[in-house]
Amino acid sequence: MKPAIVFIGFMGAGKSTALAAAKDAGLETTEVDALMEEALGKPIHATFEDDGEEAFRAREAEVVGELLENADGGAIALGGGSVLSERVRKALDPHTVVWLQVDAAEAWRRIARTDRPLATSVEDITALLAERLAHYEELADAIVMPGDREALERSVPSLLALPGLPAGTRMLWATSASGEYPVFVGPGLLGEIPWPLPGERCCVTDGTVGPLYSDRLAPLAAAIEVPPGESAKTMAEAERVLREMARLGVTREDHVVALGGGVVGDLAGFCAHVYQRGVAMVQAPTTLVAQVDSAYGGKTGVDLPEGKNYAGAYHLPAAVIADTSTLETLPEGELAAGFVEALKTGLLAGGELWERVRTLESLDPADLDDVVFACARYKCEVVAADERDAGLRQILNLGHTVGHAIEAASGYERYRHGEAIGLGLLAALRLSDAPELRTEVETILERHGLPVVLDPAVGVEETLAALQRDKKRTAAGVGFVLLAEPGAPRTGQLVDPAKVEAAVKELYQ
Repeated sequence: MKPAIVFIGFMGAGKSTALAAAKDAGLETTEVDALMEEALGKPIHATFEDDGEEAFRAREAEVVGELLENADGGAIALGGGSVLSERVRKALDPHTVVWLQVDAAEAWRRIARTDRPLATSVEDITALLAERLAHYEELADAIVMPGDREALERSVPSLLALPGLPAGTRMLWATSASGEYPVFVGPGLLGEIPWPLPGERCCVTDGTVGPLYSDRLAPLAAAIEVPPGESAKTMAEAERVLREMARLGVTREDHVVALGGGVVGDLAGFCAHVYQRGVAMVQAPTTLVAQVDSAYGGKTGVDLPEGKNYAGAYHLPAAVIADTSTLETLPEGELAAGFVEALKTGLLAGGELWERVRTLESLDPADLDDVVFACARYKCEVVAADERDAGLRQILNLGHTVGHAIEAASGYERYRHGEAIGLGLLAALRLSDAPELRTEVETILERHGLPVVLDPAVGVEETLAALQRDKKRTAAGVGFVLLAEPGAPRTGQLVDPAKVEAAVKELYQ
């Protein structure tokens, strides 16, 4: 028996639209609401009125449970409340489950004029969605973020590829103002996933990662290596890559593949944006920092001597392929440094993600798939709300204001990016007047072998001067992201310069 593609989600999420797209792709389809009305012999709302919800749910569990237990391929759209049944949830195990997200306000807008027995107001919708949300999250192998009908239809080919991918692969269909793209997360994806773009592939990688993984991207029309590390993120190196692309004959019908960590992703993305006024790119992140953060959202750029990422552009990827098995070849220090971005994301998100990252005792790559996917999802949800950094997306800079200053003051050589951001988190939490949380984060950093004291060779004055050159500085001054408790970040906070100086100096003690 083959697994089916099963669409789950709240009423109004677009399950019928997704099912129609699956049918157009040649799959046999089943809509549970129609199946239930056939089994009941009357409309669903009439069953609720005549027999009550309890009787309906009992019959639904029988009909849907049997359908899933005997399904052999195809596509199925469940009713919004089908996941409340334990039998149904168990029967979903062998199938590829796709959660179509929708928030309460949008769901009500879509169904307000329809006959839904449990939804007579936006308050009903809000309460019902809250009741079911945990089930949707737990069951999903793929998540389609809210979008219009056409965006949902465009996601279906990527969703249909999921059953053929390595076990454990999860997918997120990310959407934002200027585009959408699939994010695949799981072990063994490189070399196994059907390639998401036509045209020739031009791989930009570094001298460490290229020999390990570039053969899995075959066939490559071209491969361009850059030096490992932050020193490659310069205008000079970007010019060299661009000229090499021109020499190799890369055209606008081709695309760039960024194979490596955050530096390669930023540099390759910047080059893809400016080459012939823009070519498509695929992010293939191989480090933890890239897989949990930098590969998503379209920020690209290079450093200038005056500051981190001072030259850059927004350039959304056409796809992200996060092969988590590549984390197994990371040096321990690189893995730990990448974890800091997951720690930052946990602090921002609060709740379950914070609990997950704060309790990690070790960084075994085999145990990080869920963390990578959860962080990718959080980052993409923030970007969906604010792609161009006009408001909400600024929360992602938690710890980065001081962290970037430390990197600049040390010439981008003394600390890995994640190590500097870890120190920046400590400063940000001191400025947030959150001493207990700061102590906990310091303990977490120490547990994973990360620095919690700044090297005196990185001068205080140099760090403070670099901080004042932060690229997000406005006429009012440098705005910090502060956070008094997990899940409650505040952006654009102006802080007394004396307190900033004290928080930075504390890092040297």
